[in-house]
Amino acid sequence: MHVEEHRKLAEIEDRMWYFRALHRRVHHWLEKLLPSGSAHVLDAGCGTGGLLRSLRAARPDWQLEGLDFMPLACELARERTGVPITQGSITAMPFADASFDAIATCDVVCQVDDAEGAVRELARCVRPGGVVVVNAPAYRWLWSYHDEAVDSKRRFTRLELAASFRAAGLEIAFASYANGLLLPLVVARRKLFPPRRPTSDVALSSAPVEAALRALAAVEHGWQRLGLASPVGSSVFIVGRRR
Repeated sequence: MHVEEHRKLAEIEDRMWYFRALHRRVHHWLEKLLPSGSAHVLDAGCGTGGLLRSLRAARPDWQLEGLDFMPLACELARERTGVPITQGSITAMPFADASFDAIATCDVVCQVDDAEGAVRELARCVRPGGVVVVNAPAYRWLWSYHDEAVDSKRRFTRLELAASFRAAGLEIAFASYANGLLLPLVVARRKLFPPRRPTSDVALSSAPVEAALRALAAVEHGWQRLGLASPVGSSVFIVGRRR
């Protein structure tokens, strides 16, 4: 991503509804599938460290690490989290086989040319029985100014991303779309009423709007906690285990 996008992300990701919902979703499935006690968890493509901060607050007993391709993101993540951050790509991660109990990567496989290869790398670096969590933007028809601003290369369907998991030797534990209740608003914003000055949608709304968006995301999270997948959404969210 561009430098200004990283700085904007660092300023608001702890407060914006989208990231709060995403981090809660990742934490829930890691908590559900990892054994009790300590775990070694990597955020692959950690950006400025928002997910790491969220996981550290929820599970201080977990050993956390981050990886990001951009030097500025690595610097900001180190400052904001205090956990080890390595510079590198998710398509060729500088870690030995089976290094982690779990790996999460959020809105990053969309930014590389070989998304399937990136999923294979995630599977390589997680131990047998370990957990891989991927969140990615959904639907090619939803491509917009936002994707260009954050340097995305593609969007996915649930079937496409699930196929990449299976090809990498990952058994699907949960496969869903996300932000389904908010999809009409996303479509309206990106397709019908785009901003005059193209930029990403990483921005805080007014307090009442943020509260309403968080409430809708919480409703969806409630049924996903029960293992019920969302049939539509602006993101694809998939959890797998390495065989």
